[in-house]
Amino acid sequence: MILAALLLLLLFLFPIWSITLLAPQYPQGITMYIWINKITGEEPGTLQNINILNHYVGMKVIQPDAIPELQYFPWIIGAMSFLGLLAAFFQRRRIFLAWVGILLLLAVLGVYDFYLWEYDYGHNLSPAAPIKVPGMAYQPPLFGKKILLNFVAYSYPALGSLFFGLASLLGLAAFRIRTRHLKSHTR
Repeated sequence: MILAALLLLLLFLFPIWSITLLAPQYPQGITMYIWINKITGEEPGTLQNINILNHYVGMKVIQPDAIPELQYFPWIIGAMSFLGLLAAFFQRRRIFLAWVGILLLLAVLGVYDFYLWEYDYGHNLSPAAPIKVPGMAYQPPLFGKKILLNFVAYSYPALGSLFFGLASLLGLAAFRIRTRHLKSHTR
């Protein structure tokens, strides 16, 4: 359980999601990384380049400081790590299971919030956009590949998501181990 709780802290060191855009003018691709507290890219000017591209189709500027989730996600992850350590201290299997349940609920809510964020950026376009394609929305895929004009967008979990998932599995393993331990001592 201690390892599960500490694995969550790796979300401060690794991004949780990546979106890559490929196009003739970007044959190597342009990749944006979404962290729990920031948005970065492969190169220092990645976010600026994406914002320039988005401007042509009328998308809003991506301003990490204006995204509230990037302000409170670090606190949520820190609190969940602390609660996981408390659960390990108390050694109650129900607390282990509740911790994993909350973690999985946070994951579902996080993916849903990300979908809403993508939807907003891809559908609420400026009427003053230089490029207008009637009926076209520029929402990147939540997961997978999507063609957007001459761009191919790929959206996948990054390494931070793997650590999040592993923390959940270790929490379940702690629950199972604790359950077996209690059963073996009651016989």
